[in-house]
Amino acid sequence: MKSADLEVLTRALEWLESGYKAHLFTVVQTWGSAPRLPGAILVVREDGHLIGSVSGGCIEDDLADKARDKTLPKTPTIMEYGISRDDAQRFRIPCGGRLQIFVEPLNAAEQLQPLLNSLQDRKLIKRSVNLNTGHIKLMQVLPEGLPKIDGDWFHTYFGPQWRLLIIGANQLGSMLASMAQVLDFDVLICEPRQEIRDEWHVEGVTWIEGMPDDVVLEINADAHTAIVAVTHDPKLDDMALLEALKSDAFYVGALGSHKNQEKRRERLRMFDLNELEISTMRGPVGLQIGSRTPAEIAIAILAELIQVRAQQLKMGTGFISDMSEIRCQA
Repeated sequence: MKSADLEVLTRALEWLESGYKAHLFTVVQTWGSAPRLPGAILVVREDGHLIGSVSGGCIEDDLADKARDKTLPKTPTIMEYGISRDDAQRFRIPCGGRLQIFVEPLNAAEQLQPLLNSLQDRKLIKRSVNLNTGHIKLMQVLPEGLPKIDGDWFHTYFGPQWRLLIIGANQLGSMLASMAQVLDFDVLICEPRQEIRDEWHVEGVTWIEGMPDDVVLEINADAHTAIVAVTHDPKLDDMALLEALKSDAFYVGALGSHKNQEKRRERLRMFDLNELEISTMRGPVGLQIGSRTPAEIAIAILAELIQVRAQQLKMGTGFISDMSEIRCQA
């Protein structure tokens, strides 16, 4: 889940707690050159205030007008934009673009509070809304895919914010932290070397005290966590890798040349890591795009990280447990 989505849901909850009503819009499916992907969310307050996005502008304006005019649906339903040529031109949807949007009236904080509570506990949640009754079900799941309509139910997914733990507060670590925040990652930093830490200048990150191996264990790295070691000190990087490669982190990488990576793998074989675990390490870290400067290397790392995340989201399926059911009449 992106931090922007969490911001949307949190702000919507504040509106509901203040006595406002609103509508939650979720992109279900797109065809052609639609501007936003399935899962994108928007909340429009009854007076036209809005947060989030489903198109990038004009559809949001239309929905805000409908909110002020009190013409938005009073029960969960499906809306479509871009069906006709005139519609596409009116809302400036690119050629052939078409959006299917699920609309859910929000009348009470109870419709969102349990979801936000679960996300704060770093759970991946399947949220199902009955189109006929507005009944809501929450389930903790493994990655299952995109939003969908299944009979009388609309299913969508909300997960914990993606995290990036960076081992090393050097220049590359700084570049990586800055860029990762732009990409909505919650950035964590571990740097036991005080002389390097003192020169850190990037805001918005969370410092985790301790040695790298202890820090990896402390954060309980899950399937929404990436870990990248960039200290250039084999002792520190290897400490992090010893625990990271045994964790559920979806991406583990380390800076270093091909030659250094082979030496590192030999060192890791001396500890309690098997060949399968060692093989999951990304090293040299990042896509091979000819990067040389710290900024270029940071771009290469984040590009590979995004690629791996997308591949794993496509493959992920599974169900863990029923969490709760909330009876809210939309």
